[in-house]
Amino acid sequence: MKKTLLLACLFAAITTTWAQSSKDFVKGADVGFLTGQERQGQKFYDVKGNERECLELLKNDYQLSAIRMRVWVNPRGGSCDKNELLAMAKRVKALGMDLMVDFHYSDWWADPGKQPIPKAWLGHSYEEMKKDLRNHTVEVLSLLKDNGIEPRWVQVGNETTNGMLWSVKTGKDGWELKDSLGNTFITHSMGHIKTEPQHYAGFIRTGYDAVKEVFPNATVIIHLDRGHQRTIYDYNLDTVLKYGGKFDMIGMSLYPYWATNGGTAEQDNKVITDCIENIRYVSKKYGCDVMIVETGYEVDEAHPEKMEEGRRQLARVIREARTQTDGHCRGVFYWEPQCQPRSYKLGAFDSHGKPTAIMDGFIEK
Repeated sequence: MKKTLLLACLFAAITTTWAQSSKDFVKGADVGFLTGQERQGQKFYDVKGNERECLELLKNDYQLSAIRMRVWVNPRGGSCDKNELLAMAKRVKALGMDLMVDFHYSDWWADPGKQPIPKAWLGHSYEEMKKDLRNHTVEVLSLLKDNGIEPRWVQVGNETTNGMLWSVKTGKDGWELKDSLGNTFITHSMGHIKTEPQHYAGFIRTGYDAVKEVFPNATVIIHLDRGHQRTIYDYNLDTVLKYGGKFDMIGMSLYPYWATNGGTAEQDNKVITDCIENIRYVSKKYGCDVMIVETGYEVDEAHPEKMEEGRRQLARVIREARTQTDGHCRGVFYWEPQCQPRSYKLGAFDSHGKPTAIMDGFIEK
């Protein structure tokens, strides 16, 4: 009798632990392009061909419970500005989903190759730029708060691997120009991690404090790319903490496709293995949880086997992030799954607006 009771208690404990872990583990998507797609008349369909609202489809058919949205400072045409963020946030809340806000602190794309200083902030001193960053953060988040919306997570910067608020020389298309070795031409270096590490850490801390000023309970994320490369995280996060920066969670980008096609890795599977190992490592070293805030896999409608491989890889990432990180990976977000392959090859929908097999990687039995 005692043995039976002990086994029953043990089973209940395991079940409760699994249920809690399942509840706390988030699957989500960044859908920053969605509003623009809808303006252009893009329709979305389920696998049976029924027209569906995109967010509802992601939630009800693929178990996604959160949406990530980027926000730019003064973008041309208003794309990804605070008002577009608010409109999408209202839709997210209506569906009972969680929201992640991704501050780029730029008028356009900010990534490891560039962190363009907003036009309105150019020429400002370091102290003035901290005020700019703080005011922008508070303004955007206060707009959400005034409309009854509270984000669960807030990123202070997007892929700030090489720092924040540093501009490069660009071409007419807005993209960075590079020399024969692939290096960019830096024109303004206010917060580059190599030349201005104290400024970079100061920007991170300013963003952190600004978020907490409006939403004390929000989880503040510092986001770096190449989640499979441990040395990047050691260097960046050590620098941030050395000079007084602060964060609650580490965000990673995980793109096996770009890693193997960009020369930083040879095999997709090893990229995933190294990323999961890195999650365990940084969560222990820095004493905080981790989130894979961006991932994506190739859509090639002429080769269905590629989408099936993408499904397998996504399923593996979710499974191992949930079960092999000592509980410290809190979720996985897909970057722009609703994109059509003609505009972005690592979406997860086909050219007709229907989910490919990749999306099945989200479904856990």
